[in-house]
This record gives sequence, C-alpha cells and structure tokens, in this order.
Amino acid sequence: MVKKELIGSYRDLDVYKMAMECAIRIFELTKSFPLEERFSLVDQIRRSSRSVCTNIAEAWRKRRYEAAFVSKLSDAETEAAETQVWTEVAFHCGYWNEETFRNTDEHYDQIIGKLVRMIDNPRPWLIVSSK
Repeated sequence: MVKKELIGSYRDLDVYKMAMECAIRIFELTKSFPLEERFSLVDQIRRSSRSVCTNIAEAWRKRRYEAAFVSKLSDAETEAAETQVWTEVAFHCGYWNEETFRNTDEHYDQIIGKLVRMIDNPRPWLIVSSK
C-alpha cells in the first residue's frame, strides 16, 4: 500500500511547488531583458507567473465552498495560460532561445494539467463540514 503524503498547506501541493519554481525562474530569466521592456513585458510575465501561485493559495483557503475553490483554481489556470503567451512573446522578440521557451511552456502545460484535474475533481480537496 502506498502512503499518501499529507497535504497540510497549499505549499505542500505539487502544483504550487511547480508554479513557484516557474515564477522564480521567470524572475531570473527576465533580469536580462532590455530596459525598455521593464514596464511592459517584464512586468506582465512576472505578474502573471506570480498570480498562478497566489490563486492556488487563495483556492486552498476557499476549500469550504466548492464553487469558490474551483473559481480560484480556474483563475490560476488562466494566469498560467497568460504566462505561456508572454513566454512566447519573449521567444519571438529574441529574448529567450527556443529551448528556454519550450522548457517553460512545457512546465506550464504540466501546471495547467494538474489544475484542470483538480477543477474536474475538487471533492478530495474540499473541507467537509461535520455538522
């Protein structure tokens, strides 16, 4: 029998760990972008990548209400997709090479996949009242 790891916090979720890792990587990778991108592309890609993490954390705190939980996970999913668009822009503008873009894009595909599975089956994650 395989023991399931106890999830006590959003920080224990694999999807959160992956999202945080990607957000930190994007922060590092965007340090080398041209100054003229600081308040446009850099700001957008950093904001959306961080928003994936914050929406997962917010979803975790809304587990008493299935619709609210799913809604915040859906927000995380859309922010992940937005981040994919910004990474593609970075690639097409020549700020990232193809390997960096593909790697980042694949990581966000995995994050989106995990979020969709949670959205499609939220019950195991919910706090069930014992009334």
